[in-house]
Amino acid sequence: MRIELTSLFVNDQEKALRFYTAVLGFIEKQNFPVGEFRWLTVVSPDAPNGPQLLLEPNNNPAALAYQQAIFEQGIAIAAFGVDNVYDEHERLKNHSVVFNTDPTDVGTAIIAVFEDTCGNLIQIYQVKA
Repeated sequence: MRIELTSLFVNDQEKALRFYTAVLGFIEKQNFPVGEFRWLTVVSPDAPNGPQLLLEPNNNPAALAYQQAIFEQGIAIAAFGVDNVYDEHERLKNHSVVFNTDPTDVGTAIIAVFEDTCGNLIQIYQVKA
């Protein structure tokens, strides 16, 4: 068993695609119509055949309620590993990304949390040596 696909709800697929590719640096993997929405996935440029992140529309009332509740509680919906949180924090701030938590040493890792412009909080982390 392996993880090949995971998803997060977004309030605007086109906006999400721009943010996750142009700002975060992911690569668009799949993008095709499925009814009124799209099957839209991105992958890490370091693993183009690795796990895909599905940018899924939050048009379902339960999905929207879940997304809003998690955001309001300050919980990151996803966590992405980076080599250096401080460098990535600076790079993203230069793209006007809003951080809710600046780089913070939490013992075994350094974390930071930002808003993805599509209704989610995302954590980046660096495992300490």
